[in-house]
Amino acid sequence: MRALWIAAAAAAMTAGAPAAAQDWRPVAPENLLVIDTAKGRIVAELDPRIAPRAVERIRTLADQGFYDGLAFHRVIPEFMAQTGDPLGTGAGGSELPDIQGEFGFRRGRADPFVRIGDPTANGLQRGLIGSMAVTTQPDAQMMVTADFKASATALFCPGVLGMARNGDPDSANSQFFIMTGRNANLDGAYAPFGRVLAGLEVVRALKSGSEAEDGRVVDPDVMTRVRTAAALPEAERPAVRVQAPASAAFLAEVERVRAAEGSRLDVCSVQPAVEVAD
Repeated sequence: MRALWIAAAAAAMTAGAPAAAQDWRPVAPENLLVIDTAKGRIVAELDPRIAPRAVERIRTLADQGFYDGLAFHRVIPEFMAQTGDPLGTGAGGSELPDIQGEFGFRRGRADPFVRIGDPTANGLQRGLIGSMAVTTQPDAQMMVTADFKASATALFCPGVLGMARNGDPDSANSQFFIMTGRNANLDGAYAPFGRVLAGLEVVRALKSGSEAEDGRVVDPDVMTRVRTAAALPEAERPAVRVQAPASAAFLAEVERVRAAEGSRLDVCSVQPAVEVAD
């Protein structure tokens, strides 16, 4: 494999020390969404634990080639870039039926959770599940629920992918957006289904639209090819691994950021290191 590079919190690793295998988790090819554009490649991890319907829809359309050539028709700097509309107007979708909204999920003990920062005022914990920042009821809640799980909500941090919809909460279809800033107003109101692991700088470089026209882009950038890694020829398939949130190196990075930010520590501020090999 060629072009090995490291993104995110790699500086937190101990210099010169080899990383233990258990400190990393490989991302399954079916959960890697590869978006190619003229400005570079975007690689995102899909998380079916958080939004299974959305992930299945994105996988299906991507591997059908539905997204190839579609525009980033609405781009607002420091907010998000929206795409996935064959009409390029924000009014289109696929021929598949709309999917039910997924605005929260149930977290079990099998879903590794690493707490970051202090609990919120109402006792919810903040932390990471995989690549996704979440707020969740504490583990103790699992002891008093019929399914032995706790309620959780994934947060719209920079890099998060979410399903676009109209005023009907069950109207998501093919359109999605990629966050370039933090927007808490979307938490619990839109369905987050993954997060960019590499290429967020590509998203931020996309041509933006006019604020007066709510981000509508004239002569927009397009997605030249979108596939899950599993659907790509093996020679073109990126291999990705993510630092385990419970690893010593990542926990050291959390403490470094905590010391720098103090009470301002935001769960969106800390991400595990990522290695991508093309």
